[in-house]
Amino acid sequence: MSHVKSIAIVDDDASVRIATESLVRSLGMKATTFPSAEEYLAALGTQPVDCLITDVQMDGIGGVELSQILRERGDTTPVIFITAFPDDRIRDRVMAAGAIGFLGKPFEGQALIDCIEIALTA
Repeated sequence: MSHVKSIAIVDDDASVRIATESLVRSLGMKATTFPSAEEYLAALGTQPVDCLITDVQMDGIGGVELSQILRERGDTTPVIFITAFPDDRIRDRVMAAGAIGFLGKPFEGQALIDCIEIALTA
């Protein structure tokens, strides 16, 4: 029996979390949502995560910082960044650090699906 892929979604915007969760579930994958990077870090290790989708700018720990914390811990989970403020400097930084994707909100569902597929085959 094949493992159902598990996607973690970290975004402080509830509407984005709900919409992204619905999209992930429509692909037959498990989606777990977190309103903050801190809550994601607290839950880390309680269940497998095959891909992380995180907002770049959040109160407290932002997505870029979250990604750095995970890498420092040796966590190699593929990361897809989403942001309402697509900035080339941030895009260049996260892509250089190994991000799978960097999508500006609102993004096309297919663009996120493409990033998830890349992440799960990486």
